Amino acid sequence: MQYPIFWEDKAKNLALTVRRIRRLKGKADVALLPEMFSTGFCTDKPELAEPLDGPTLQALQLVADQTDVAICGSLIIQDKGQLYNRGFFLRPHGEITYVDKAHLYAHGGEDKFFTQGRERTIIEYKGVKMRLLLCYDLRFPVWARNVSGNDYDLLLVSANWPEIRIQYWDALLAARATENQCYLAAVNPVGEDGLGLHYNGHSVAYDTHLNKLVSYKNNQAGTRIAEFDLDKLWHFRQVLPLWKDFDSFQFTN
Repeated sequence: MQYPIFWEDKAKNLALTVRRIRRLKGKADVALLPEMFSTGFCTDKPELAEPLDGPTLQALQLVADQTDVAICGSLIIQDKGQLYNRGFFLRPHGEITYVDKAHLYAHGGEDKFFTQGRERTIIEYKGVKMRLLLCYDLRFPVWARNVSGNDYDLLLVSANWPEIRIQYWDALLAARATENQCYLAAVNPVGEDGLGLHYNGHSVAYDTHLNKLVSYKNNQAGTRIAEFDLDKLWHFRQVLPLWKDFDSFQFTN
């Protein structure tokens, strides 16, 4: 769902997002939203934070229940006195899985504002295993590693990645999909933010052979639906089991 984000305007962003998700009823299983979809990439506005039972997640839960569409994205959350850039995977009539951003973008002041996430979380929904990366997490291949070759099937990336660095976004998405032998769906906004940065989108979905299942023209707003064939993915991993040759890593917090 590649759209402009209205800077610090939670009510407008939420209303537009709910309206767009309603149109997906009967057409999609998951709606993928950009990072900090309700505010833009604000790293010095603690007043924009909400608790876990705040109005934004409550509204998204309601529309998920009404449409049977799971919703994935991130927003600013205050939890036990700490602020987080917190990813969420919200299931219809079900639980929410939370994923805190692990790599905080120091150049943008994010490390001074948010608490770092440390959990490598697998999201399971409708028989599909997923990992969620938030923007800057994409740059770190060890963090995204599909360690067993079957940790996850689909890599989700929710981002606010400006046009000035978009060539890295394009390259890193293709690399993460290739090295982890997974499907990938990534979303980035379009338009201007309150800091004068321009976003030109480049949201994309890849299959196992780096064919684009979804793409946009530069700066194009809109919703696209990608379909993933899990049987093809599992067959691909059996025919070409690259995971057997992976370097081993030990993850420590």
